[in-house]
Amino acid sequence: MVSVCERTEIDKIELLKVIAHPTRMKLLEELIQGVKCVGDLEDYLEISQPNASQHLSLLRRCGVIDYYVDGRLKCYFLVDPMIPDLIEVLKKSYSEKLPAPACCPITKKGKYPGARKHEAKESALQ
Repeated sequence: MVSVCERTEIDKIELLKVIAHPTRMKLLEELIQGVKCVGDLEDYLEISQPNASQHLSLLRRCGVIDYYVDGRLKCYFLVDPMIPDLIEVLKKSYSEKLPAPACCPITKKGKYPGARKHEAKESALQ
């Protein structure tokens, strides 16, 4: 994988695919807080050591994290500066949609018809 600074659009898409897993998201959220050893991550996530190692290995191969060895402990840390920003954005919640345009920006004609059929059905179900 290329260095973090040289990421192409394809590399960024692959990064999103890699982090788009609930366990890896939680791992990254924990590593944003600082260095963690495998045992700490296993306990936090309540997963087995092989499962934790599998997720950590994938994140490491993609250049998102790295580790150092302290005796018998492997301690992992974040190396990709994009991750905290991505996680922050993904954790946000939004209460409203963006406003619809008043008309076509090119022809200056037309009008937004309002709720679509599937939106109306969703509203009726609620």
